[in-house]
Amino acid sequence: MNSDSSLPAVDVFEAARTRRSIRAYKPDAIAPQTLREIVELGRWAPSGSNIQPWRVHVLTGATLMRVGSAIQQAFLTGEPGHKRDYNYYTDPMEEPYLARKRQCGWGLYGTLGIGRGDHEKSKAYRASNYVFFGAPAGLVLTIDRTLQVGSWFDYGMFAQTLMLAARARGLHTCAEASIASYPDIVRRELGISRDWTIMCGMAMGYADPDAVVNTFQPPRIAMDEYATFYD
Repeated sequence: MNSDSSLPAVDVFEAARTRRSIRAYKPDAIAPQTLREIVELGRWAPSGSNIQPWRVHVLTGATLMRVGSAIQQAFLTGEPGHKRDYNYYTDPMEEPYLARKRQCGWGLYGTLGIGRGDHEKSKAYRASNYVFFGAPAGLVLTIDRTLQVGSWFDYGMFAQTLMLAARARGLHTCAEASIASYPDIVRRELGISRDWTIMCGMAMGYADPDAVVNTFQPPRIAMDEYATFYD
């Protein structure tokens, strides 16, 4: 992990460059005022016709432990009947996206010393996803089930606003699609109706600088691969 990534980002460019998916956190609590400040900044995210489709559930303390433990237990025991509210990836996944996905997964496991085919170790590690990687705060992001793809686009801007705001306060995050793999547990534990789709979770806290997993950073494609400039 870069030596400066534990410090508050000085501007939005540094916030974006130092924002990474952090998967190990210090136990230090986030000051409630700081957590509220970060979440409050999300209200300024743009949305089509200003409909502001986001709803965020902020978990700390006993609630965070209860929700995370319930999801983790279902995962470890292979509890049947759980299914996402939506498909995150295409099936099958085409190139070049499949290669990038595999590179990320294999790179992460390689950093942890987990070899291909080592299902026992990979499952043990994957279990940490469901307790928000031990972060002191976990967010659950939900959206009205009736809203369409444009609102999901808006929601991405909301989530990124929270992640960049966290960097401005010296915190890190990890957006977690894995939390959405157990939507009924999330709804049960938080009293959320089926009118709301469970989109994802987000771990938030102070990065553990000594954790090997936090040294992993997948490569990014060059700007010329995704941008075309016109005169």
